[in-house]
Amino acid sequence: QPGESAIGERIIVHGRVLDERAKPVAGALVEFWQANAGGRYRHKKETYLAAIDPNFGGCGRAITDEDGRYHFRTVRPGAYPWPNGINDWRPAHIHFSIFGHGFAQRLITQMYFEGDPMIWKCPIVGTIPDKAAIEQLIAPLDWGHTIPMDSRAYKFDIVLRGRRSTMFENKLEGN
Repeated sequence: QPGESAIGERIIVHGRVLDERAKPVAGALVEFWQANAGGRYRHKKETYLAAIDPNFGGCGRAITDEDGRYHFRTVRPGAYPWPNGINDWRPAHIHFSIFGHGFAQRLITQMYFEGDPMIWKCPIVGTIPDKAAIEQLIAPLDWGHTIPMDSRAYKFDIVLRGRRSTMFENKLEGN
């Protein structure tokens, strides 16, 4: 609804998109999508019974600046049941798609929130054999960018290539 706020804890997500030499990637398109605060996505095939928030669209995009920085405001997504198992749940997370000049393909990953005990029980996280790679997907709380009485901030840097590369779902080599 125009002029209305989405329901849930307001957060800021920010970070940098970097290459394998830790150099900023300017002009990259960062797209993101997520469930609402109740854990429900806004699409026709959603089967979870949580309520739809009419004031939450669930997606957005940003372009990185000359220092590779991006940021956006949203609400912290809720956990939701994963239908592939009897009692599997996905922890709170935000999906990211990164695409830019000279990319052979868009890269897709997910960001999790520091301190969420459900991360280590997640059926998708459980498929990643490298604990260090999982830890790179966990965004720490960033008090320096938190806005008092408004929004907590989380920092999530994305490294495109090299041995420090972020784990990407759709990239079979180099993860």
